[in-house]
Amino acid sequence: MFPVFRPARSIRLIPALAALLLAACATAPRPAGEPQPRPAPAPAPSAQPAPPAGGAPAPQALARPLQAAGWADLPGWSADRHDEAWPAFMASCRALARQPVWQPVCEAARALGERPGAAAARAFFEARLTPWRVSNADGSREGLVTGYYEPLIKGSRSRSKAYAWPVLGVPDDLLNLDISEVYPELKGLRVRGRLVGNKVLPYHSRADIDRLKERFAGKTLLYAEDAVELFFLQVQGSGRVQLPDGSIVRLAYADTNGHPYQSIGRWLADRGELRVEQASMEGIKNWARANPGRLQEMLNANPSYIFFREAPAGNGGPVGALGQPLTEGRSMAVDPRSIPLGAPVFLATTHPRSTQPLQRLMLAQDTGSAIKGGVRGDFYWGFGAEAGALAGRMRQKGEMWVLWPRDQVPR
Repeated sequence: MFPVFRPARSIRLIPALAALLLAACATAPRPAGEPQPRPAPAPAPSAQPAPPAGGAPAPQALARPLQAAGWADLPGWSADRHDEAWPAFMASCRALARQPVWQPVCEAARALGERPGAAAARAFFEARLTPWRVSNADGSREGLVTGYYEPLIKGSRSRSKAYAWPVLGVPDDLLNLDISEVYPELKGLRVRGRLVGNKVLPYHSRADIDRLKERFAGKTLLYAEDAVELFFLQVQGSGRVQLPDGSIVRLAYADTNGHPYQSIGRWLADRGELRVEQASMEGIKNWARANPGRLQEMLNANPSYIFFREAPAGNGGPVGALGQPLTEGRSMAVDPRSIPLGAPVFLATTHPRSTQPLQRLMLAQDTGSAIKGGVRGDFYWGFGAEAGALAGRMRQKGEMWVLWPRDQVPR
């Protein structure tokens, strides 16, 4: 997906890259995740490590991220409408079918057709797949579930007083470095930077991009009406822009400047501008309207910056990290180091700001810069203001089970 810069003298660049690695580790953007090798299994409970010399406590072994389970372990499994997840599963199969472990499962799914019905879909999953419980590194089984959506903002092809905020494409001087040929253990880690003389330096931060805005004028795709709406479009990673004539332009993630994401809601709360419970999407927008002179200061608190590309128009969901369109209410973003990208995942959580159960079969079809850890998910609510309201309120506890081909061990 990404353009990869491969310098002819890559060995000489490695020392200069060291300063970039910390930021790169923290900025795997939503559309760019790559599955990582599964951690080594933890020792059996009876195999206790010998205590080290001096009587210091032995280090705790990391828990295996996936542990075998049964269908009865999944709360609400029998009550779900499994056929509603079928279109998302078929989308996953378009990518998974290239893997030998999934090929027979996806071939059997295609034989059932596009609308197998609730009973047939459930029977298929139970006959062909096995649940594996997702655990965190410390062995805990509960984690955070947030939400995201595809926003709609207003914009224009021309700059004016009403439309003053540039939506940028990928700059020509942005380097996207893949150093896995030199360090194979860093496979999947890409470093963003810029070449200054014979040195690779970190790419410009959000504050730098604003300060040097004229330098980026040639890469402007559109102009947004509202800076905060544009900021949240960057946070979501994709969205739609309504032009003055009513037509819609679709924007997709293209690249990032490589700086780690920092929450502007947390920045406002830390400075006493908002209480933590007020630092929602709507609370941040209200603060920005009340403090226009500090707008750029707030935005610059997040050094991360997302560059876009225009995408084909359509009413389907945006394309996620799997390379397939997301399905409203059935797609989710995960950490692919713990949950294989494309796999079905049964999620047991609650509705936003509620104790009402939200238990359904999802598909792991996306990633995100803030989605790190075993039991960690981002629920895709769909397109528009209503989906945005649900996504903005969602911060729930949850549990997850990966569904994997029967008699196979997930990797």
